[in-house]
This record gives sequence, C-alpha cells and structure tokens, in this order.
Amino acid sequence: MDRLETWARALKRDIAALYIAAHDTRTPWTARTIALAVTLYALSPIDLIPDFIPVVGYLDDLIIVPLGIWLVLRLIPPDVMQVYREAASGGARLPVSWTGAALVGLVWLGLTVWLYRLVF
Repeated sequence: MDRLETWARALKRDIAALYIAAHDTRTPWTARTIALAVTLYALSPIDLIPDFIPVVGYLDDLIIVPLGIWLVLRLIPPDVMQVYREAASGGARLPVSWTGAALVGLVWLGLTVWLYRLVF
C-alpha cells in the first residue's frame, strides 16, 4: 500500500509541476500545450468516463493523466522539470479547472449528438 500511496503523491506533485510548466516561458511550446491539456483534464471536476461506472470510470484517471505526464516529461528538459517539481512540493493549492470541465462537457455533448444522428 505504501508504493501506491507514494505513486499517488508523486502524481499529484507532477500535476502541480505541469501546471507551473504550462505557465512558464522556459517550457517549450509543445510541452506547454500538452501540459495545459493534461492539467485542465486532471483538475477538471468532470471526467470523460464518469467515476461511478465500475472499473472503467477510474481507468481514464489511471491511464490518461499518467500518460500525459509521461509525454510532457519527455518534452521538458530534466533540469527545468526539477525546478517545477521543487516549486510544486511547496504545497501550492491548485485551482479547479472549469475550462477543463467545459471541454469535457463539450466532448460529451458532441458524442451525444453523434450517437443521436447515428441512431435516428
């Protein structure tokens, strides 16, 4: 259980670090764009797959967010990322991303319209 707890803390720290990276000009623009998308999704109060759906509801959080973090980590120089992680370890409070929630809502709306047109 300690490994899972350590992994969850590192994930939370990295989300905060990506939030900082998305707003810093030292970060390459591709990494900033992906970091912004990952943090918008991670901080969004709405998920693509709702958590109340058994098993699958948590898979998007366990796959999409870590995969996005991994991708951004490959795009940011390690020494710069270390600065972001140290800043994130300070315990800064992250905002809830209503923009991310709106984007997820638009995806759901688009899927609903598409399915409706497909069926009818």
